[in-house]
Amino acid sequence: MKNYVALLYSIILGEKRRVVMTDLRAMAERLGYLGPRTLVSTGNIVFDAPDKPLADIEAELEAAFAATFGRHVDIIARVGEDWRKLAAGNPFPAESEADPTRVHVRVMRSPLRPEVLEMFRGHCSRGERMEIVGGDLWVDFAGKASESKLLGTLTTKRLGVGTFRNWNTVRGLREMVTG
Repeated sequence: MKNYVALLYSIILGEKRRVVMTDLRAMAERLGYLGPRTLVSTGNIVFDAPDKPLADIEAELEAAFAATFGRHVDIIARVGEDWRKLAAGNPFPAESEADPTRVHVRVMRSPLRPEVLEMFRGHCSRGERMEIVGGDLWVDFAGKASESKLLGTLTTKRLGVGTFRNWNTVRGLREMVTG
């Protein structure tokens, strides 16, 4: 058995309906995943499952999500050990500790290449900084991400399938897979 982290791209179903975490955990249990647990209402789930390719885990979760909630959602999975490495690779540790909501990571299904950064540097107008670590995009928004022009340019169309999580969430999930 391995420990996994799964991140849902969006948990808004439309008409102001959100996925209830108890329903998400029950969905994971129906797949045979053990000990599913969620981090508040953020669309993150940690569970144990047999060792298998991440693409298989993602496909199983996406199919179950569509069947359960009536909508496709991209889901990115990582092995718990890899999640700990992701958290340890944070290139902005001081900024993360000072304000955990200003540093985000876009966890990618397919790794980004370093040259991708040049596509977005012109959108860093408020002191934002970006780094690619292990194929994932880390961003220090130098304040509220929602106030940055950069955030709106970092889309699936430009980067591929991925989802953002702030440092609070990254740290919380790290604690869940460690403890």
